Amino acid sequence: MSGLDDQIQELEAELERTPYNKATSKHIGRLKAKIAKLKDEAVTRAMKSSSGAEGFSVKKSGDATVVLVGFPSVGKSTLLNKLTGTRSEVGAYAFTTLTVVPGSMDYKGAKIQILDIPGLIAGAAMGKGRGKEVIGVVRSADIIVVLLDVFNGAHAGVLLKELYDAGIRINKPKPDITIKRTSCGGVLLHAVGTLDLEIEEVRSILAENKITNADVLVRGGATQDDLIDAMIGNRVYIPAFIAVNKVDLVDAETQEEIRKVIVDEIGVEPLMISAHSGLHMDELKDEVYDKLGFMRVFLKPQNGVADLEEPLIIRTGSTVADICRKLHRDFVSRFRYARVWGRSVKHPGQRVGLPHKIRDSDILSIITEH
Repeated sequence: MSGLDDQIQELEAELERTPYNKATSKHIGRLKAKIAKLKDEAVTRAMKSSSGAEGFSVKKSGDATVVLVGFPSVGKSTLLNKLTGTRSEVGAYAFTTLTVVPGSMDYKGAKIQILDIPGLIAGAAMGKGRGKEVIGVVRSADIIVVLLDVFNGAHAGVLLKELYDAGIRINKPKPDITIKRTSCGGVLLHAVGTLDLEIEEVRSILAENKITNADVLVRGGATQDDLIDAMIGNRVYIPAFIAVNKVDLVDAETQEEIRKVIVDEIGVEPLMISAHSGLHMDELKDEVYDKLGFMRVFLKPQNGVADLEEPLIIRTGSTVADICRKLHRDFVSRFRYARVWGRSVKHPGQRVGLPHKIRDSDILSIITEH
């Protein structure tokens, strides 16, 4: 691993020394692609070496899974206990949590699984500390809560870099880029909308992955980094927010200083909380719920009355097919049609098919073959 680390450091130093302009863009693209490929190889090795690690295989449950990510001893276990009532061991020393501890939070009708994982350290993505065991858990999350405390609030960038190096893209939509290998003809670039990338940059980046013949289609714009992510192909795009814990241990002036440092460094407003005293726990729950993009759908049996007391919780953008799969594994194969009452249709009781997208508070009746 040290050989890979040395290569990465050398390339990153060269990248830092190289000013970006039109003449150097091709070279910079190649350097970025090399670095990304080496980091991906290092993370892959670390992940493979962790296979079978005890306590790190957690079955996902509920409507969504939240992972608490932070340095050791920032209060992840206390926060899990406060939100879910789960008894994760709490101690004022590093690495209290040595396995993944799951808990369940019921909020606004949704059952949300929350995972407390061991604290990350610098270099975790490359396998240092417990990082190699927990990165796989983080990558499978539906949302990440990046938890800091008032004593290390200035180090948010370190945590975000570890997630980035592990192929986790925070609060970023997945770029619409298709790379289709071809047998000949070189690299052809097609764009829908304005694209700042030059064809030579694209060819230089793809060459690092031994792609010399391909049709590349980009919709809606893309950067060099976006193209590299699409080329490597294993990136995950996860919503997240930053919470700063233990604010009850410092005065208001110190809290404001920490808040300003994070805003200046990361460009996002952190949520200031105290898991111990319960300060701003409702705001944290709301943030989780909103970031997950939950919607409610009310189910109506055929020739029956809709259940308006217990909605089914689904994610924004869900289709009738998604709901069928959530309800029963055979519903899609047995599906005949559905009827919908609500904002997603033009008239009440409209007949729709599996691709129909549901909107919040719709009433849905699914008709299947017997």
